[in-house]
Amino acid sequence: MAPSQHIRTSITFHGQVQGVGFRMTTERIANGHPVTGWVRNQPDGTVECVVEGKSSAITGFLDQVRETMSGYIVDTHELQAEATGEFTTFEVRYP
Repeated sequence: MAPSQHIRTSITFHGQVQGVGFRMTTERIANGHPVTGWVRNQPDGTVECVVEGKSSAITGFLDQVRETMSGYIVDTHELQAEATGEFTTFEVRYP
């Protein structure tokens, strides 16, 4: 598959998203989708996630995260860019 068919989405989750298993749940969900990237806590209390894959795969992944963690997410901010291809897996990162 040509890298140009992949996109990169950076998403910041706002709400009560730390201390509730958010990162581990996100990693588990990612393992069920053809996506790569990472998720980590930020010092300001948000959770940042960078994910690469086909647009439809990213949409499915993010929809499942939002549904599963809906009681904790208040708002999200997304930015899309061209995929870099730098990831081979999806992982939890620690600052």
